[in-house]
Amino acid sequence: MDRRDFVRLGLAASAAAGVTATATGKELDAVLDAGVREQQALMETGKLTSKTLVQRYLARIAAVDKAGPRLNAVIELNPDAARIAADLDRERKAGKVRGPLHGIPVLLKDNIATGDRMSTSAGSLALDGVRATRDAFVAARLRVAGAVILGKTNLSEWANMRSTHSVSGWSGRGGQTRNPYALDRNTSGSSAGSGAAMAAALATLAIGTETDGSIVSPASICGIVGIKPTLGLVSRSGIIPIAHSQDTAGPMTRTVADAALLLAAIAGADPDDAATGTMQGRPADYAAALRSDGLRGRRIGVARNFFNSPAVNAVIEAELAILSAQGATLVDVQVPNVDKYGDSELEVLLSEFRPDLEAYLAGYAPHASVKTMADVIAFNDQHAAQELRHFGQEHLIAAAARPGLDARAYRDALANNHRYSRDEGIDQILREEKLDALVAPTGGTGWLTDYINGDHDGPSFSSPAAVAGYPHVTVPAGFVHGLPVGLSFVGGAWSEAALIAMAYAYEQASQRRRAPTYPASVNPRA
Repeated sequence: MDRRDFVRLGLAASAAAGVTATATGKELDAVLDAGVREQQALMETGKLTSKTLVQRYLARIAAVDKAGPRLNAVIELNPDAARIAADLDRERKAGKVRGPLHGIPVLLKDNIATGDRMSTSAGSLALDGVRATRDAFVAARLRVAGAVILGKTNLSEWANMRSTHSVSGWSGRGGQTRNPYALDRNTSGSSAGSGAAMAAALATLAIGTETDGSIVSPASICGIVGIKPTLGLVSRSGIIPIAHSQDTAGPMTRTVADAALLLAAIAGADPDDAATGTMQGRPADYAAALRSDGLRGRRIGVARNFFNSPAVNAVIEAELAILSAQGATLVDVQVPNVDKYGDSELEVLLSEFRPDLEAYLAGYAPHASVKTMADVIAFNDQHAAQELRHFGQEHLIAAAARPGLDARAYRDALANNHRYSRDEGIDQILREEKLDALVAPTGGTGWLTDYINGDHDGPSFSSPAAVAGYPHVTVPAGFVHGLPVGLSFVGGAWSEAALIAMAYAYEQASQRRRAPTYPASVNPRA
């Protein structure tokens, strides 16, 4: 940020702290839209406190999320957030600063357990009011880092693994999340609330989770940055699951810099998650990757078999010129074998869902009324007016009927997934073309929310990295009729630092993100 921006933010922070009564609403919004480093600079100079920042975000949630355009992005607020922020302010005053996230407000998707006074429900009424016995590893890491957990975000119920005709961003407990760029459009999911909340500046940071597309798709459609990490970089302990072979939490933020700082805070080995034991000394110093020359000398494959929408393609083609101008060499490629794991991916997800969910319930919610997948299905049937009024629970029923993780069909499907997404997929094309990364449009634009026909989401670049368990970063790349689209960077396992460097260099050169204005519908002239 330049000096004028910093002075403007400094004045806004002084107003927010009650130092002056002359600041405008726009100046206050500038503080809330600012990133971690800017907010930290204001707190370090005494122009802003964490408690004030929390209070301002709470006021913005009341004005934008619960009233005003009523985004429905936040499902529950932390009643202890202001107290926690005040405690962190006292720590700062005493000379103890825990790190870059000290005093910074963060929202968590409501499938991430918090051992506090908030529920952890995955959006289901079956878990409404059920408090987790302890923090998820991710939540515990954030507390140690000094972040203030402001609340939980709405999501596609059960992380969108409930129905074959689901509506993304809807949950029985939270209702429908709305897209800040056109209120009648969908946010995608399942991290719908985290995406909308970041777009609308309802907190500094947010965490989403992904099995296939649930971070990168809503991030792209809500015009923000999303990082789906390598499987095993971020612990899955305490996250209401779909499938352990693909699930991961990751950052959803307004800038690449904020995403890098957040990823550094939540990454780490967890003795309760065996996948994190493969980290081998990782994570890397993601803040050091934030270099404006991060594209120089990189050889990047343009995944042409994921350019499937003419309007989005036109936007992305222009952005490719920016990559070249920043020193990257672009090579047109086809990611191989992407048609060979669609059915087998679903088989793996359905097979892992029941045992993984039941293990979570036993470990983090043993006092819940539902203990099994069958209990959840029965609950939905008994509360059909609230839970089944828009769509059914076909995936839950199919998952309950799967025989378990020893079944030959499951083991064959998992092996197939890894073969064609890794060895004969991403790894093959990176090796053959000597590439540092792949790029493509993240997906399409937000579609009209439709309770009759369900989602009509279009093509997506999420599956190769999701099935492989490899990292994926999406960055705002522009707009189609006022609706955001993203540019994706995908690499091999543990390549987060390299992808962050490339994504940051692109972001700094392009500066495509702009704040939403909450129109009722799309402006065809935009």
